[in-house]
Amino acid sequence: MNKSDGMNYAPQGKPQPVVKPGEFVFSAVRLDHGHIYGMTNGLLEAGATLKYVYDPDPKKVEAFIKAYPQARPAASEEEALADTETNLIAGAAITSERCALGLRAMSAGKDYFTDKAPFTTMEQLNSAKAMVKETARKYMVYYSERLHVEGAILAGYMIDQGEIGKVISVTGFGPHRLNAPSRPAWFFEREKYGGILCDIGSHQIEQYLHFAGEEDATVQSARIANYAHPDYPELEDFGDCTITGKNGTANYFRVDWFNPDGLRTWGDGRTFILGTEGYIEIRKYINIGSEKVDGDHVFLVNKKGEQYFNASGVTGFPFFGKLILDCLNRTENAMTQAHAFKAAELCLQAQQKAIVLK
Repeated sequence: MNKSDGMNYAPQGKPQPVVKPGEFVFSAVRLDHGHIYGMTNGLLEAGATLKYVYDPDPKKVEAFIKAYPQARPAASEEEALADTETNLIAGAAITSERCALGLRAMSAGKDYFTDKAPFTTMEQLNSAKAMVKETARKYMVYYSERLHVEGAILAGYMIDQGEIGKVISVTGFGPHRLNAPSRPAWFFEREKYGGILCDIGSHQIEQYLHFAGEEDATVQSARIANYAHPDYPELEDFGDCTITGKNGTANYFRVDWFNPDGLRTWGDGRTFILGTEGYIEIRKYINIGSEKVDGDHVFLVNKKGEQYFNASGVTGFPFFGKLILDCLNRTENAMTQAHAFKAAELCLQAQQKAIVLK
């Protein structure tokens, strides 16, 4: 697991299988973003069986098979999508192409699990909603900064247990390391990556909806900028946003590509959750100045006092097992379809409303 490079950051956990080998089969299609490795790890650890892998680039396929030798190279995307044993297609295509892949997967009778952001336009979102309605297939999203972070999972449990009362505000910070030479060309093309609020902002909006228990919200304001990367004129290296939930909760987040090279990990992601009876801070990937790079630090303050928890190795990653069972049982315990789509919708609205800072 590469902790210095966010594009290739692929968390690994303890196996927590919910099915026996062969009971739930998935195939990986399109490997444009390294998050496909985290998605694959999570599914395998939950007991899924990996069958096919496909990408137009044979080097990507070769690297994937080196990591997962059980995967068979498919001769085409169609071979993977038509396979009768495959239950789920997992994909990390170029952002603007993720919806089209999902439509093809659902049309082929498969559930679909995509890297974030799931869409770059409202038209794509609407087409996915229509296809879900038509086929009753799932269009699930890998919002990894909550689903694949044990500190965030533990914080969610604390909220559910009433440790901080009613959540009234969520504030998030998501700095990322750019490492521009390692990025593909599409990463710097606005039409293909969708903008910073659509891209890495998707993590922040999804976790706000989850932690605050909001089903709907309104984007109040948003800002974007390219402060320091004139060589990449379509890159937005800074963005922030304020959102108000339907139930009156407040959200502010900031995302950027200014993670300093001196930091030992790819990003100092933090989330602050304020409740009526206390607050929680999650230091997701690092506690700066400490000897260890390991993250999953959770700080809880309430009427009982001040408490610190290291969630690493404590909660596991339950989303993946729940997703598998949801696909088999047609339930919605891992994440509702409405939640996945609402987070995506708000990302697109934030991007549309954003003013450009000069």
